Amino acid sequence: MGPVEFLVLAFPGGRVGEAVLGPLDRLRQAGGVRVLDARELRRGADGVATAEPGKGGLITDEDVEAARELLHGDESALLLLVEHVWAAELTAAFEARRGRVAASVRVAREED
Repeated sequence: MGPVEFLVLAFPGGRVGEAVLGPLDRLRQAGGVRVLDARELRRGADGVATAEPGKGGLITDEDVEAARELLHGDESALLLLVEHVWAAELTAAFEARRGRVAASVRVAREED
């Protein structure tokens, strides 16, 4: 199994649309990632947040609560738990040599 990552992808406005789901589905079909679970979260302008249930049951209510804290009013988020399938072979070789991850840092792109 490749590395697993929990992502909270936030954006202004309503539901996650094809503009986001299309590229994710293409990446999944190409075998780059495997979506283990996904949930949608929405916080209205009034601050009230609602979440769609996930299909995999791996993203917990505690995960949703933590993600909810990251959203501003009138924002939505796609919560994803993904396996980086592309890295599975490298991970297996690394673990066979009893390697360890000394650091893992995601470098976010600066906003314009």
